[in-house]
Amino acid sequence: MTLNACILIKTIPTQSDKVKDSASKLAGVTKSFLSYGRYDLVVFVKSDDYADIRQLTTTINGLDGVRSTETLVEA
Repeated sequence: MTLNACILIKTIPTQSDKVKDSASKLAGVTKSFLSYGRYDLVVFVKSDDYADIRQLTTTINGLDGVRSTETLVEA
């Protein structure tokens, strides 16, 4: 089973580009782009299971410049 998810990321404002570059290199990330509004960055991922998505979200939360994330998994 393949799961798709969207990870919404709030960053330190001056570090959005750096976070985007770092997140884009992570395994499972299919697309990333900057946004404007409540979230600064949107990352789309594909994964085999929920545990992989949880691990990827944990990794993204650990990136320098990330303030918080919200993960939306496709139903």
